[in-house]
Amino acid sequence: MRIQPALRALPRLAVVASLVGATLAMSGCFPLAATGVAVGTLAAMDRRTIGAQTEDTGIEVKAAAQLRQQIPDAGGISVTSFNRKVLLTGQVLDERSRTEAAAIVGRLDNVVSVHNELKVAGRVSLGTSAADTSITARVKTALIDARDVQANTIKVVTEAGVVHLMGIVTRAEGERAAQVASRVSGVQRVVTVFEYVTPDELARIERVNREAQK
Repeated sequence: MRIQPALRALPRLAVVASLVGATLAMSGCFPLAATGVAVGTLAAMDRRTIGAQTEDTGIEVKAAAQLRQQIPDAGGISVTSFNRKVLLTGQVLDERSRTEAAAIVGRLDNVVSVHNELKVAGRVSLGTSAADTSITARVKTALIDARDVQANTIKVVTEAGVVHLMGIVTRAEGERAAQVASRVSGVQRVVTVFEYVTPDELARIERVNREAQK
């Protein structure tokens, strides 16, 4: 008799597991990682088209390879692409490497823009990386708990306590998400890298995506 409630909880647990997996993948703490891959259930909730999601994955993989080949000690760079808009986070040896990294990524096919948040500094410690992963998880949880925010549509990347938010959102959604993230323990600063749309444009995007999933 006690088994039945547990069985009923399995679908919800699967969704929670997907959210946790996505949080780790999106944390930006994995050097040169392809962090834009949608996880399981979340892929169906993404406001990007399937084509854009696929291109984002390709951008991240190609960028990682190019940076490894052309930038000294590029292992400190993390690449996150959302709807072909690329965020660079992490550390480089000098200002020349910082500028060149953005130029390399900007030349890749399908890249619309590059938001360069690279710092000229030494690699962060394992402790800092672990703290960033924890902050990302807490921000994601806070966004989920905020009922007026669709957390599954927002990507969170944390680097040295600075939280970067990406996604396709309305101005109101973006402002609310930034407000929620800024109140999370450990967050030093919030940087928004959103693609803003009007409510009418958002309704059209969601309608098209629903039709594509049928």
